Amino acid sequence: MKKSVFLQVPLITACFFILLFCYASASKIMDFGNFQVQIAQSPLLSAYAGFISYATIIVELLIVVTLIVPKFRLIGLYSSMGIMIAFTIYIYLILNFSDFVPCSCGGILEKMDWTEHLLFNLGCILLSFISVILVEVINRQKFIIYFVKIFVVFVASTSLVVYLFYSSEYIIKKENNFVRRFLIHPVLEDKSIDLKLDSYYIAGSDSKKIYLGNITAPLLFSEINYDLSNLSQQRIELDEKDYSFKNLWLQTFKNDYFLYDGSVPIIYRGKIGDQYAETISYQNAYFTQLSVLDSARFALRTQSKSTQQYTLGSLDLNRNPKVVLNPDILQKQIDGVFDSDGKLLLNQNFKNLIYIYNYRNEYMIMDEDLELKSRLKTIDTISRARFNVVKIPDGRHKMNVPSLKNNQNPTTNQNLLFVESKLIGKYESKKAWKKNSIIDIYRIDRQEYVGSFYIPKKDDKALTQMYATDMYLFVLIDKELKRYKFTRLILNLYEKGNAENLK
Repeated sequence: MKKSVFLQVPLITACFFILLFCYASASKIMDFGNFQVQIAQSPLLSAYAGFISYATIIVELLIVVTLIVPKFRLIGLYSSMGIMIAFTIYIYLILNFSDFVPCSCGGILEKMDWTEHLLFNLGCILLSFISVILVEVINRQKFIIYFVKIFVVFVASTSLVVYLFYSSEYIIKKENNFVRRFLIHPVLEDKSIDLKLDSYYIAGSDSKKIYLGNITAPLLFSEINYDLSNLSQQRIELDEKDYSFKNLWLQTFKNDYFLYDGSVPIIYRGKIGDQYAETISYQNAYFTQLSVLDSARFALRTQSKSTQQYTLGSLDLNRNPKVVLNPDILQKQIDGVFDSDGKLLLNQNFKNLIYIYNYRNEYMIMDEDLELKSRLKTIDTISRARFNVVKIPDGRHKMNVPSLKNNQNPTTNQNLLFVESKLIGKYESKKAWKKNSIIDIYRIDRQEYVGSFYIPKKDDKALTQMYATDMYLFVLIDKELKRYKFTRLILNLYEKGNAENLK
């Protein structure tokens, strides 16, 4: 009688796990795409989303089979204990060692938070542990034998999850295979203003204000407080203006503003608050992009006279020669123009220059003298630009088939680089991708992908520019300027010492 009562506990336990794993595997199969997306967003298993998504379902169904067949039921109970130990260790690592805690979701446990998940799993482990011991005792197995079995199951399950955790973290951050990890609320939209026009761009900032230029009114200088109040404007007066400007651009640096057109080529400088700007450089260098380093030094991108390829260089108005080129940084793949196209940025916190390619997964970090410090990778797998170029009769080159840009609208602050990506990654929701712009975050001090987040589109229009400060990410979408506040998740990524005094 006593033996039959003992046998009821393992049988009830087996029935419980059969129902649990059947329901769990069925729910995963019926919504497999979403299940893969959830695994891909796991802070522990992102790199193995493809393998884990299939393996979990297969293992759960195999355990169900062993639990149904009496001959293999003990194996099924050991396996149930092992998989529940693995799930428990997984939750423990998320709560204690993960960079962020994702939303708890999926299947029969979707109503539970992570702590409730943990308690539920511990209850399942205890139930399977008792059942295993009862069956082993009834089978008159020696204590040392089933103790070793239980110990091996615990060590194997724990070791597997810990290995997956550390190896996945390394792959995602260092050798990413285009699996994005979407962070939980890294930014929060809290302010916006209608600028009435879609031709504005962000020209710079100081500790209190954002400065705006205007493509269609290049002499219009606008400023607005960080809280997006008190928009004020003034018209800039140039000391020399009898030029056929093609692309007059505004940029601020500390207390100065600069107007420049590399096709003339000319650079003006004025004091912020003063409407008069004077010429400080004329015909010293033709350029297609310029970053201000100080009041008389500039980093620029130009085209080589001999090869017509893009190259980086510096302009120092107090140096002789004023222009020095560094032709070794940008590397030709096809034509040296389209394949080398990208964006030149200045990171004022680290006094570094950044150049990120548009059509391939690479960005370079340089000092202000354009000495190369490192070549780093973005997470997409396009290492070589993909397009064809034809030579037109006037000698210029033209892309005969439009190519989708990998990287667009980058901005940098502290030790982070924010990049809008135009490519959808593995296991991502196409619906979410169509409704949002995807922003990837990278470190500039080492090879590391941090994570990603969405910026919602407005009436199917994507953002046109981002600008990062210590506390905020400012975004231009259509005619609106939006302010997103960085949460602690981002602020904690800043290098220690640079963010200590942030308020």
